[in-house]
Amino acid sequence: MPADVGRCIRTGRSPRVTVFNHDYAVAKAVARRIADLVATHKPVVFGLPTGRTPVGLYRELASLHAHGVDFSQVTTFNLDEFLGIPAQHPGSYRSFMEQHLFSHVNIRPENRHFLDGTASDPEAECLRYEREIADAGGIDLQVLGIGTNGHIGFNEPAPVLVARAHRVRLRPETRRSNAALFGGDASNVPPEALSVGMATILHSRAIVLLATGRSKAACIESVVNGPLTTELPASFLQLHDDVDIMLDAAAAEKLQAAP
Repeated sequence: MPADVGRCIRTGRSPRVTVFNHDYAVAKAVARRIADLVATHKPVVFGLPTGRTPVGLYRELASLHAHGVDFSQVTTFNLDEFLGIPAQHPGSYRSFMEQHLFSHVNIRPENRHFLDGTASDPEAECLRYEREIADAGGIDLQVLGIGTNGHIGFNEPAPVLVARAHRVRLRPETRRSNAALFGGDASNVPPEALSVGMATILHSRAIVLLATGRSKAACIESVVNGPLTTELPASFLQLHDDVDIMLDAAAAEKLQAAP
């Protein structure tokens, strides 16, 4: 199978699963879907993630823009932000997005939406963000990454998941996975964040989840084949009728071995 051609290993009912040989092929496929949506459904609203996995996607979107794709009618809402650090902080997700995407494409500054990590009233800030998403008409396509513990956004494993945007205390493994943004020291990662909730994600019209690397294989297998559980927040994607999970071969390892 050529590296840039996906192999569907689960079709029909959602979530659908497509596997590519390499992580860059996953990025190309999702970037093309975004570009196609931009071309046929203007204006369009995207929900966007941060983290290592979408870096390749944002590189591909920058390349598509350089070759003529127009993002001027796009509106974006980022999933989450660390609590207590300003937008200009090099570890903020706003800085991440500026570095990897916004400085390379023509999405208008006023159409880029973030939770404010320095808000004096985090709960009021979460309500404001939910209103902005509603005022924009909702999310047309929500792009997701996934943590090794199954979190999406900063919806961490817990006895109960919060429906809408909220303040969350980050798990140690989540802080470790973000250490690179803070000089490689997990203790420098803020202990709390603001995140959209599971209902906000599930109200998106369509969802694409990207996962690459062997470290994601076990939770991906559980997301696709396991039970619905708040201890694996991404398993709630089983409730949505239009979800595509896009994987490289390493992340699909346990799915391929399943009967």
